Order: sequence, then C-alpha cells, then structure tokens
Amino acid sequence: QVQLVESGGGLVQPGGSLRLSCAASGIAFGLNSMGWYRQAPGYERELVAMITENINTYYADSVSGRFTISGDNAKNTVYLRMNDLKPEDTGVYFCYGHSVGMDYWGQGTQVTVSS
Repeated sequence: QVQLVESGGGLVQPGGSLRLSCAASGIAFGLNSMGWYRQAPGYERELVAMITENINTYYADSVSGRFTISGDNAKNTVYLRMNDLKPEDTGVYFCYGHSVGMDYWGQGTQVTVSS
C-alpha cells in the first residue's frame, strides 16, 4: 500500500521559513513526479510546486522565488523549502505523488503564518 507521510508544518511569523518533507513508501518502481498542494479555508486546493523524475520543477506564481522544491529519488522523498513566508501562505499542505496513472496524497500538514 502506497503511503505519503508529511512532516515539518507549524506556526511561523511572517518573513520566517519552514521546510516540509514527504516520504513515500510502498512504491515498487518510484514515482514519476511528486509535489505539494495547499488548501486554505474556503478555497480550493491549489498546486504549489512540482518536481519530476527528470528534475524538472514547476512553481505557482505566488511562491516563485520564495519556495524551493527538491527531491531524493533514492529515498522517494520530496522537500519544500519555504522562505519569506506570508500570511496568505497559511493552509494545509498536501504531498502529492504520481506513478503509472495513479495519484497519491498525504494526510496534510498545517502551515500557519501569523504574528
């Protein structure tokens, strides 16, 4: 059974930094891509950043230049380094993985940016 387990969320002041981690287990041949979505109260889930097995990356305009996604293929782990956090970055961050036509989701980790 495939599982994605996130860690690293929490409460941070505006301008602060956090690093999220997501470890995938139960994957026989690895994931084609992994990424992060977030959902704020009253809003739809949105894509934040994605990295492919070829190390191509994508960022939402709202986080470009502040967030960095990276991965460790050997560990099936993806990281999201978030700098210069803003109150509008607050939400539940979900890890996402894709492999052979299947989508997988983590349980989510809360990120709150507030003074």
